[in-house]
Amino acid sequence: MSAPNKDYDPVEVSSLDSEAVESATTAALAAFVAANDLDELKLARIAHTGDRSPLALANREIGALPPAAKAQAGQRVGKARGLVKQALAAREADLEQERDARVLREERVDVTLAAGQTRVGARHPLTTISERLSDVFVAMGYEVAEGPEIEAEWFNFDALNIAADHPARTMQDTFFVEPAEAGVVLRTHTSPVQIRALLSRELPVYVVCPGRVFRTDELDATHTPVFHQIEGLAVDEGITMADLKGTLDHLAASVFGEGLVTRLRPSYFPFTEPSAELDLQCFACRGESVTNPDRPCRTCGSEGWIEWGGCGMVNPRVLEACGVDSEKYSGFAFGMGLERTLMFRHDITDMRDMVEGDIRFTRAFGLEG
Repeated sequence: MSAPNKDYDPVEVSSLDSEAVESATTAALAAFVAANDLDELKLARIAHTGDRSPLALANREIGALPPAAKAQAGQRVGKARGLVKQALAAREADLEQERDARVLREERVDVTLAAGQTRVGARHPLTTISERLSDVFVAMGYEVAEGPEIEAEWFNFDALNIAADHPARTMQDTFFVEPAEAGVVLRTHTSPVQIRALLSRELPVYVVCPGRVFRTDELDATHTPVFHQIEGLAVDEGITMADLKGTLDHLAASVFGEGLVTRLRPSYFPFTEPSAELDLQCFACRGESVTNPDRPCRTCGSEGWIEWGGCGMVNPRVLEACGVDSEKYSGFAFGMGLERTLMFRHDITDMRDMVEGDIRFTRAFGLEG
């Protein structure tokens, strides 16, 4: 900065000329008005009020003027700087108000909108149907029994009177855990749980056994190599087929609706004698399609009945294998597939929908428990 000079003519300092000061002021005011947001205004502020702005440089030159000229020049520059400062503050206030109004508009939340934007989860329907059927038996005084999915052949076959040459014991029907001669398999039914219950509980025994089982089936619309069963076992003094029939009728009514009944067709299973196929009265037509050909039923094929599972009186050989006196005690057993039950109950046509993990399938069932 130059030292004071009493002989210096202030008119010759171009930055202090009134036209130069007015031009710098006009440029600053125009830049502030042209700023469309606070960021642009910040750039304009630095350019027109910063240390290197025209008015700031002019203000520095005042110190080099003679004392007599300082007052006039200082007044001129100070007035201009004050005007620029006021214009900057006014424009900043306007832009802040516009910003706040825009934020309120763009980030507005309508508190009157209905809730429920977050999707509610769902339980898998196989879980809920298993619990539903188990609850029916718990209400009748049964216990829920569980067992291992990797099972010894003795529990899975031998104790159930399944002979060594039975087709079910071949690798074409059963998953053997290597080596095959170790006698360990992935259980093919939940019946081994019944054997374990007879070996570990005091008589009488009333248990229901839901669980996952494994067979060498191909995955298609009606078969899967991994599926679920629920089986029931009652061993007590004086148990008859009438007790079995009444129990199954109660189960059918609890799951598919009041008034539905079951029927038993003679069949054969190694672990029951006598044995029967369990048929469920068609829950769609209630058997009316049999006598009314004008109204055929797709669900049962107009036969009036749908195959549901197998059942029978516990074979005395099974009781003896578990140390139960077959002369004193008798019992019944039954079993059905949970996937098949679910398909009946909810009109599901493809079993693969149950195992593919698509949440759109399970979400339709909600949190039913």
